[in-house]
Amino acid sequence: MQAAVKPEIAVSAHDRVYRGLRTRIMHGQIGPGEALTLRGLGREFGVSMTPAREAVNRLVAEGALQMSSSGRVSTPEPSNERIEELAELRALLEVELASRALPRAHIALIDRLQTINGAIADVVSNRDAVGYIRTNLEFHRTLYLRAQAPAMLAMAETVWLQLGPTMRALYGRLRRTEAPQYHRLIIAALKAGDEPGLRLAVRTDVTQGLRMLAG
Repeated sequence: MQAAVKPEIAVSAHDRVYRGLRTRIMHGQIGPGEALTLRGLGREFGVSMTPAREAVNRLVAEGALQMSSSGRVSTPEPSNERIEELAELRALLEVELASRALPRAHIALIDRLQTINGAIADVVSNRDAVGYIRTNLEFHRTLYLRAQAPAMLAMAETVWLQLGPTMRALYGRLRRTEAPQYHRLIIAALKAGDEPGLRLAVRTDVTQGLRMLAG
């Protein structure tokens, strides 16, 4: 009976480490090039080395972590070309998601986006980089869920995951003092049912900062 329980415990432990670490990376709590150890992760999450290793391998496969030939695990330090590529991927995926969401953009969604944008302004005024990245992604995810395109949204989230540490570095470079102006343009385009305006606002919002970092 005990043997039957063990695999279930192992899976949940691996999943807990995976989800916790994935969230931290996506929200920029771990900077570019930062090293991680299986022992440290095991201690932090209260698990053995095996679930920690499985979670790390899964995140390596998703491009959120990299492992050297010597077994050193760290977050990537992407080249300018890689940042440009990921910025273009964001534009392709997120413009399409926003466009598909537009016909379903009811007033409750627009109100929710305005509320989230207000929260972004609060974390910016507090100079909270992780809070900014988290609420910024919440703004985009809330809109894109209306697209009802789960496979496309999952691809966008993988790009966000790969960019998490870079977004932290970008926040430090931008020194934001207010919420992104393009969010207001996104909301205005949704209210007006303006698809070309929405596509332009989303494209500019998701690429301009990253392009500045790559430049």
